[in-house]
Amino acid sequence: MKKTLLTLAVLALAVFTAQAQMGMGGGFGQPRPQINVTFDPYVAAPAGFDAERPGIDRGTIETVEYKSEFVGTVRKATVYLPPKFDPAKKYPVLYLLHGIGGDELEWLKGGVPNVIMDNLYADGKAAEMIIVMPNGRAQVNDRAEGNVYATAPAFAAFENDLLGDLIPFIEGKYNVYTDKMHRAIAGLSMGGGQSLNFGLGHMDVFAFVGGFSSAPNTNTPEVLIPDVAKTKAENKLLWMVCGSEDGLMYNSSRLKAFCDENGIPCTLIEYPGEGHNFVVWKYGLFNFSQLIFK
Repeated sequence: MKKTLLTLAVLALAVFTAQAQMGMGGGFGQPRPQINVTFDPYVAAPAGFDAERPGIDRGTIETVEYKSEFVGTVRKATVYLPPKFDPAKKYPVLYLLHGIGGDELEWLKGGVPNVIMDNLYADGKAAEMIIVMPNGRAQVNDRAEGNVYATAPAFAAFENDLLGDLIPFIEGKYNVYTDKMHRAIAGLSMGGGQSLNFGLGHMDVFAFVGGFSSAPNTNTPEVLIPDVAKTKAENKLLWMVCGSEDGLMYNSSRLKAFCDENGIPCTLIEYPGEGHNFVVWKYGLFNFSQLIFK
């Protein structure tokens, strides 16, 4: 396992330091050719799905701190608890990951997951769940500062922190289910690549996997899915979305093509007219969250 993580870290660093640096909303260097795939139907989200709605119950947001034995420090995560949260009731958990320029607050600042989920609950369209938004940069200084692309190895290393420290902490602090059928992982950009890598790499831990505009840290399909029969049997949802104008479509379309060729259920939606931004990622959360834990 350590050798595999080291290899992934080196590959990730090589990829990202070779790319042009740019702010949030941009792509990663020169776009690679899109693989020819059949996209799943795009259905627009309803107007106001991401806007605060008066007169409905609202969930709560809290910050938690946990000891990371892997990193050797105390780390933070943002947690969304659904409306009328009952500590005596068991809940499933969605681990929702950020991009290379973000941290545990990126989704809250740009993606309003609390608003999206509150509205879905008001309409009875999603299963009640806890959403954990961690910092996916597993190093002592985990702030998004300086050359964030140089922190790519810390995103690969987050696999250890997530599995060995964060998940056990969440399962000790909250009354949550501890089986794979009640765990999901999804993320945007760098976090999308992490979600595909970690989710498909640990199907005994996560049954539901989502990648929104997944970045070049995404492993090749052959690495993600070395055993087609096992993936068909154990993965319950593999769902992706990427903007039609996003140069990172290659990463998602490559996996979609592999899945289609091997008869593996897999969704890839092309969001029309959009690039690498929260318009696409909010749409991803809106749809993915309605499909899990049901």
